[in-house]
Amino acid sequence: MVTFGPGRLVVALLLGVMLVAGGYGAAIPAPVYALTEAEKDRLRAEYDKLQEEIAQWQKVLDETRALKNTIQGDVTALNAQIKKAEAEIRSRNNTIAQLAGEINQKTAHISALEEKIERGRESLAKLMREKNENESRPLAMLILSSGSLSSFFSDADQIDVINRELQTLFEELRDTRTETQKEREELDARKNQELDAKYVVEVKKKEVSTAEAEKKKLLNITQNQETQYSQVLAERQTRAETIRAALFELRDAPGIPFATALEYASQAEAKTGVRAAFILGILRQESNLGVNVGQCLLTDPKTGAGKGKNTGTPFKNVMHPTRDVPPFLDITNRLGKNPYSTPVSCPQSIGYGGAMGPSQFIPSTWKLYEKRLASALGVSTADPWNPKHAIMATGTFLQDLGAGRGGYTAEREAAGRYYAGAGWATRGLGYAASVLAFAQEYQENIDFLKSI
Repeated sequence: MVTFGPGRLVVALLLGVMLVAGGYGAAIPAPVYALTEAEKDRLRAEYDKLQEEIAQWQKVLDETRALKNTIQGDVTALNAQIKKAEAEIRSRNNTIAQLAGEINQKTAHISALEEKIERGRESLAKLMREKNENESRPLAMLILSSGSLSSFFSDADQIDVINRELQTLFEELRDTRTETQKEREELDARKNQELDAKYVVEVKKKEVSTAEAEKKKLLNITQNQETQYSQVLAERQTRAETIRAALFELRDAPGIPFATALEYASQAEAKTGVRAAFILGILRQESNLGVNVGQCLLTDPKTGAGKGKNTGTPFKNVMHPTRDVPPFLDITNRLGKNPYSTPVSCPQSIGYGGAMGPSQFIPSTWKLYEKRLASALGVSTADPWNPKHAIMATGTFLQDLGAGRGGYTAEREAAGRYYAGAGWATRGLGYAASVLAFAQEYQENIDFLKSI
C-alpha cells in the first residue's frame, strides 16, 4: 500500500543522519595485505625459535646464580644476559615487522571503507533529491500530470521504491560506519603494540651496552688479580648501599630511604599489577611539582579559603568548599590531625588546590578509594600523608587508569591521565615523558639491586 507522509521532514531527518553517519556505495575492495601468507608463516616460525632461545639463556642465567661473586660466574651471567637481551631485541623486531604488515592492512581497509562512505553519500543524496521532488508535488498535481490512472499509480509506486531503497541504504551505511569505527580501534591498538615493541628494543639495546661494558671490564681481570676483582665487588656493594640509602623525596611528607620506598612500591605492585618503578616515577614527578606549587593550609571551611604554610599568603581556592572540605574534615578528624595545620596543595592559576600527601589525592577522590586502600593495607583508616598508604593509593589509582596492562603506551596514557584526566593527550604528555624517564632510572637501579 502506498502512503504519502510528511516527505520533507523525512528527508531532513535522513540528511541529518547522513552527515553524522556517512554514506554507502559500491562493495568494498579486497583488503591490501602487506605480508604474504608465506612471509607471515616465516615470521611466526622465527618468533617461536627466538622464544626458545630466550628461554635457554634464561636457564643459563638461573644456573649461574650459584657462581655469583666469582669472575667466571659473573662473566657467564653477563654473557647470558647479553645473549638473552639480543634475542629479545630480535623477537621484538620480528613483532614490529608483523605489526607493520597488519597496520598497512588496516590502513588500506579503512581507506576502502571511507571511499565506500563517500560514494554512499552521493548515492544517498541523489535518492533523497528524487524523493523530495516527488513528495513535494501535491497529490492533485500528481494526478493531473499523469497521462492515465495507471501512470499515476506507476509514479506512486516509484516513490515507494525510493522509500525502500532509502531504508536499505540507511541500514547498510550504518553497518559500514560501525565497521569503520571497529577498524580504527583495531588500528590504534596495533599502533600502540608497535610503540611498545619499539620502546622495549631501545631499553634492551641500552641493557646490552651496559652489560658489554661490565663484561669487558671483568675479562681484563685475570685469576691472579683477585685483589682487583675484590675491588669490583666492593664497588658493587657500595653502589647498592648508596642506592638503598638514597633519600626518596615525597611531596608534603618527609622523605624515606629508597629501599623503603621500593619495599612499599613492590607491595603495591603485588596488589595492583602496576610496575613498582613506574609508581616511584609518578611520586618523583609529584615531588618535583610540589617544589613549584608549594603547601597551603585551610583557614575557612565555609569558603575553602586558606593561606601559604610558610608565607602566610592568603589564597581563595585552597579547597573546594562543598566537594572537598567536608571529606577533608572527616579524614583529618578520624586520623586525629588538626585540619587547619595539615598541609595540602595550593591552588594553581585556575581551579582549586587541596590535594593531600605524596599521592596528591583531593579529599573527595581519596574517599572513593578509602575502603579499597584500608583492605589492601590491613588498616582501619588509610592515611594520605603516610608514605606506605600513599604509595599503595598511587598504585591503585594507576591500576584503574590502565597501567596494570604494562608496556610503554599503557603507562604513558596512565601517567598523562594521572596529571590531566581526560585531557591527557594534549596536556599530560610532557608529565608522562618525565615520569617514564624517572621510571626507567629506577628500573635500572632495581635490576642492579636484584643482581647483587
